Amino acid sequence: MTKPFNLPSCLTPQEVIALTTWTPTDPLALRNLCMIRLMVNAGLRSQEVLGVRLSDLNLDTGQLLVTRAKGRRQRVVWVNEDDLKLIRAWLPHRNMLVQDGHDELFVTRAGKPMHSRNLRKMVKSVALLVGIVRDVHPHMLRHTFATDLLRQTKNLRLTQKALGHAHIATTTIYTHIVDEELERAMKGLRG
Repeated sequence: MTKPFNLPSCLTPQEVIALTTWTPTDPLALRNLCMIRLMVNAGLRSQEVLGVRLSDLNLDTGQLLVTRAKGRRQRVVWVNEDDLKLIRAWLPHRNMLVQDGHDELFVTRAGKPMHSRNLRKMVKSVALLVGIVRDVHPHMLRHTFATDLLRQTKNLRLTQKALGHAHIATTTIYTHIVDEELERAMKGLRG
């Protein structure tokens, strides 16, 4: 018997705006905003955003080498200028926290690398803070990125490359958005 297939849950455009435009009130809130924006704007997985090192990110070009990708594969993604500005604002705080040479971009109050359970709790609490009451988790941000990129580009291969999927079949779960657009187009064709 085959397991039932669930389409990935995504944020609405209004939820994306709420989750990515709130004003941080302290350095750790700024860190949190940076991490959320990298997941929703660059499609990073939890372990990838937690594993970003300073040496992986070119702050001039926005090129980010994702070295802790699934399956030990590496890929390159680009960080937009607004997100780079936030990361640059976070760096002085990060540098004051780190004391034992950690290269991770995102660290705890104690200057140590973060754990995935803390990332999940942080995403959920920020979502509640900005008024999103449903269960928001880090992978939902990646699903949102993938859905939005495919909707904008209509290019499954480009979306596959951005997500770092080894097989295009993995990326096809995001074609449900194309199906929705196809339905609207066909219903409006001669009706």
